[in-house]
Order: sequence, then structure tokens, then C-alpha cells
Amino acid sequence: MSEKSTPVVYDKYVNPPIMVGVSTCLLGQKVRHDGGHKYHHYVKDILGNYFSLVPVCPELEVGMGVPREAVRLEGKPDAPRMIGTKSGRDWTAEMNSYSQKRVKKQDVATLCGYILKKKSPSCGMERVTLYSGKGAGKNGRGLYAAVLIAQYPLLPIEEEGRLNDAALRENFITRVFAYHRLRNLFKGRFSRGAIVDFHATNKYLIMAHSVEHYREMGRLVAEISKFQPAEFRGLYFAKFMEALSSKTTTKKNVNVMQHIFGFLKDRLDPEDKKYILGVIEDYRQELVPLIVPLTLLKHYVEKHDVAYIKNQIYLNPHPRELMLRNHI
Repeated sequence: MSEKSTPVVYDKYVNPPIMVGVSTCLLGQKVRHDGGHKYHHYVKDILGNYFSLVPVCPELEVGMGVPREAVRLEGKPDAPRMIGTKSGRDWTAEMNSYSQKRVKKQDVATLCGYILKKKSPSCGMERVTLYSGKGAGKNGRGLYAAVLIAQYPLLPIEEEGRLNDAALRENFITRVFAYHRLRNLFKGRFSRGAIVDFHATNKYLIMAHSVEHYREMGRLVAEISKFQPAEFRGLYFAKFMEALSSKTTTKKNVNVMQHIFGFLKDRLDPEDKKYILGVIEDYRQELVPLIVPLTLLKHYVEKHDVAYIKNQIYLNPHPRELMLRNHI
């Protein structure tokens, strides 16, 4: 890594923008079966400042209209059917056909993330009500969501309800930015040097999610010359996103921060060492959020110009204005 490189800084508006799909009703558009919407402030007004939101409403786009008869899922979890609640009309074939075509269109194929409407028979990611001869159970998945997930298994996908959970929200947004960085890394000419540099700056981010992936990916990059470009791209992209799908924990973050501290300890006086380790311990005991020890570590990394650490994506995986680490 170049000693002249600088810490990652996020512009509020990226050019080209990071594209994120979203269920249209979450943006306040009146496309629901009853003519209403499900406007979501955080999705539209907060994330909309950093992502270009691409609206998709499968039920409207398949031709159901607004207002319209409500639909529900019936049958088995592995082969649900979309049925009108009053007329009994079966929309399954039309919705599945539409979904297969829709997810391959350019505006979806270029996405770096997706936010779905919870409980929706078309968009629900999980725990959608499924009616069967035995009654109703929360074991369904929306027909469009199922096709989307099958087509893009590595794409960061969440439901708006789960974004209320601070840890899930931070994980999702971290993955969206990571997916975008990976896309940029591999969109041009295959460069082993660029890949090695990229991996070096992301090592602690990977470690914070999965030590197993951290070790496996280290070996993969070390043997990069053994792979054809397309094969390596596929393997690295998959391993990276799989790693980030594993949630960070207090224990994992403490481990990473102790590694970072190792680069500082020979540059600090005893009082500073004691203070930093004390704040990390406070975080371990869940007395302070993650942002507190990280801010302290970043201060000393900048003060002592520790280039290798200063450029670690782990320290800045997403815009600080989103304050995602203030709550975990």
C-alpha cells in the first residue's frame, strides 16, 4: 500500500451514485392495494441522501392497478401461490414471469442493495403469512423477493422493519458500501496489484465479521496468480460478501481494536496506553458504544500517522454522518 494514500472519506453524493432498490410504497408513493403508501422516513430522507433509490412495485407493474384487490400467499412454502383474497384469482404465473424478467433489467442488475417491504406477498423477504389447509403460518416469502434473492444471492437485501434494529442497519449499510467498492474494483482491467491493495485496506473489516473468512481470503489473495481473472473475481466477491453477512459482535470488534492498538503501543506513553485499553474494556462491558473506542483509536492513528491503519476501511466503512456506530 502506498504511504501517500489517505483515509477513506465519503462524499454525500457519490458519482456515479450507489444504486439501491426499494419497494415503491416506502418512498411515499400511493401504490398500495388500498391506494395508500408506507412512507419510511429513514429510507427516503436519510438513506436517500447517500443512495440513488430505484423504486419497484411488482404488484403495480404486473398490472394489478391501484386501488386493487388484496392478494395473499397460499399453499406450500416451496411453491406458494398468489391469490386474490375475494375473487380467488391466481396471479402466480404472471407474477413469477414478471419477476424473472424484472430482476434482469438494467436498473436492478446494477443495484448494490435492496430494501423490501416486510410482510408483502410480493416483496416480503421472510415471515410472510402463508395460508394452507392447516391454517396460517409465518413461513412464506414474497414471490418477487424469492426471485430477486435467487438471482442475486450476494446482494445486500433487507426489509424496512429490520432496519429499526441498530446492528442489522449497520450491517446492511456496511454491505451496500462494500458491494459498491467491489463492483468498482472489478469493473475495469484485472489488476493483481489493485486487488492486493484493496484487500489490505479491508483486512480488519473482514476480520470484524469473520476470522475464518479473513484467514481464507488471505490465502486466496496470496495465491492470486494461480487463478484466471474471472475465476478469482467470482471467488473473492463471494467470500467478501459472505464474510460481511456474518454479524459483528462485541468480542470480534474488541479483537480488531486490539490488533490496531498493537500498531500504536510502541508509540504511546504508559498513560495513553492505559487509557485506550480502559476505553476498549468499557466497550467490551457494553458501557459505551463502538464509536467511543474507535474515535479514540483513530485520533492516535492520525496523530502518529500510522499509514497502514489510517487507511483501513474498518475505521470508516460508511459515512460518519449516518452515526451507525453510535448505537452498537
